[in-house]
Amino acid sequence: MTVRTRFAPSPTGFLHLGGARTALFAWAYARRHSGTFILRIEDTDLERSTPEAVQAIIEGMLWLGLQHDEGPFFQMQRMDRYREVIAQMLEQGTAYHCYTSPEEVEAMREKQRAAGKKPRYDGTWRPEPGKALPAIPAGRKPVVRFRNPQDGEVTWNDAVKGPITISNQEMDDLVIARPDGTPTYNFCVVVDDWDMKITHVIRGDDHVNNTPRQINILKSLGAEVPVYGHVPMILGADGEKLSKRHGAVSVMDYPAQGFLPEAMLNYLARLGWSHGDEEIFTMEQFCAWFDLNHLTKSPAQFNPEKLAWLNNHYIKAADNARLASLVRPVLEAEVGETSGGPDLQAAIELMKERAHTINDLALSCSMFYKEPRPDQGLMAEHLIEGVKPALSEYASQLKSVTWNRAALSALMKGLLATHKLKMPQLAMPLRLMLTGQLQTPSIDAVVELIGRDTAVARIEKYL
Repeated sequence: MTVRTRFAPSPTGFLHLGGARTALFAWAYARRHSGTFILRIEDTDLERSTPEAVQAIIEGMLWLGLQHDEGPFFQMQRMDRYREVIAQMLEQGTAYHCYTSPEEVEAMREKQRAAGKKPRYDGTWRPEPGKALPAIPAGRKPVVRFRNPQDGEVTWNDAVKGPITISNQEMDDLVIARPDGTPTYNFCVVVDDWDMKITHVIRGDDHVNNTPRQINILKSLGAEVPVYGHVPMILGADGEKLSKRHGAVSVMDYPAQGFLPEAMLNYLARLGWSHGDEEIFTMEQFCAWFDLNHLTKSPAQFNPEKLAWLNNHYIKAADNARLASLVRPVLEAEVGETSGGPDLQAAIELMKERAHTINDLALSCSMFYKEPRPDQGLMAEHLIEGVKPALSEYASQLKSVTWNRAALSALMKGLLATHKLKMPQLAMPLRLMLTGQLQTPSIDAVVELIGRDTAVARIEKYL
């Protein structure tokens, strides 16, 4: 058997984190088994589906690097196929026309609720041997309903949740086509999974209730039933369903905030799945390890601090040229032209150790490309008369010292000994003069990167 998985979002909004994780799991399972990963756009909700949402989904998948092998397929382009299958089902008696109006259906449900029964369609138009059907109301177009089995039960061994059994008596006859002939969601999904030979359906656990209906329709068509695995939802830190109030939930908000795709993938992979105690791994490792047996049955909790920690790890490991291509537009939006400053890759190498996002990295690098504006209160606190002679001598010797970090470090140590000062007494005012900040990497590394002329000019401005 060739493994075939699919990701089938509805284009009614952005690609959210839960959808991205589902796509990741389906993609990884196909890769693990040298199978095929299919992208399918379920766009039958004409009122809410938009081309912009389709583009947002595809952009999110591309940013994450979750390349599909087939597709994207669009359900609205498959209407003829759905109608063909419905016609076959009507002919075979596994579906039937129902002329009950929506108002009549609601009235029967209200009556059932009042009697303490489960509200459901009562089968008025369901053909049975010897049953006389009502007269067809004039001018009323019918829906098409699936003739759901009335006896027995549906059982499947969910790859995540384990065995699940639903009695057929719990389900009424599902509408599979509306009065205008357009098919409904549950029916389209079944035909798509059948035609596309999907072997494993990995999706959110909000679809569990759809599964027995879909299995029954597949069986009525003589189709192979795929393996189903329903993944629990992602919750916010407060235990509630993840939403906008928890911060960014659209995948494409994250590159704008300065996150790397490999950090997001690594983080999403650990939301509901584990491989021992491994926290950091490549996608190659993930695909080699991934299986459905190690998906958890309980909801995962989104932790932005953990994502930021992972992002810092991947920033530190990333190639500086790649980081520069991401940092430069953010940096130039902050400071303007950067051509007069030091080499950006060198600045990134110095600053990336502490950066949790690309935006953090750009902001920290900005001190090398703009005139510092130190807080006057801090300057008064640290630039005291007792250290000015040492700073003046430091600026003077900078003009001729060999320009490398070792020589700059030796110069600093010599001045500290000569003037009987401690490192913070000299380094703090220097940091303020050179960068406007009290916290920087090692002062000799900062001075080396800023450059001789700029460093001397910035120090002498305050002496």
